[in-house]
Amino acid sequence: MTQQKTTGARTEIVAGNFNRILEEDAQWEIGGFPLPDGSTWQYREPGAVVLVRNGWLQVAAAPYTRANDRVQILDNAKHMYFSKERFTVPTGGRITFEIQVAARTVGTQPGNLYDGYVSWNLLDLTTGWAFDFFTSGDTVATVYGRLPFPGAALPETGAARAFCIFNELKDLATSQGQVHAYRITYDQGADRVEFEADGKVVDVYEHVPDKITGFTAALGLMSEIDIVDGRSVSCHGQGVIGRWSPMRVVAEGGAG
Repeated sequence: MTQQKTTGARTEIVAGNFNRILEEDAQWEIGGFPLPDGSTWQYREPGAVVLVRNGWLQVAAAPYTRANDRVQILDNAKHMYFSKERFTVPTGGRITFEIQVAARTVGTQPGNLYDGYVSWNLLDLTTGWAFDFFTSGDTVATVYGRLPFPGAALPETGAARAFCIFNELKDLATSQGQVHAYRITYDQGADRVEFEADGKVVDVYEHVPDKITGFTAALGLMSEIDIVDGRSVSCHGQGVIGRWSPMRVVAEGGAG
């Protein structure tokens, strides 16, 4: 069950319970999107090894095998869990997400984050918004974007309708298996999103052009390699091992 505590205008939720990850009452489920033919594309590596220990979730997919030759967003994520709960942003208030993440890569190209990495994603699947941290064995990046998820209706606001800004954090050292503490705060009233890593603000975006009302969280093993001439080239024997702590969510403020 979700651990929740409400005090006045402040609500705190802990999303973990990874020991239930294979059961119907889990807080997380395999991610994916419906396809035009009525089927569903699942972000699920058939050979993935799932381990839960000391309250943390670990997933190993080595090698990557899942690929899609036509839709980039479907090709990128190899194995991913979505939170069953959509975390509501208080109207005019703010919401903060915190987690710890570690990554190990196997056979990826050194220095190429996008060949294989561990993701922590905050997604508004209705409008395409995404605030993320990507972690590999040697690089960490923040992500600020509005993406054409299947079924999403991207608003006609801001300077670009669809975009994705990756910011590789050159000043944040990382190594294989190193644990990082991440925090993302979205302030709806101020139209602002702030990214923190290991207690330091590493990225800020002002003037978010939409009032985002909620987020689905995701924990994933991914790549980000362009489809070439109608063929996925994202799987070449490489793999990734990801670890995630339970996630803490604090919503506060707002109208009323």
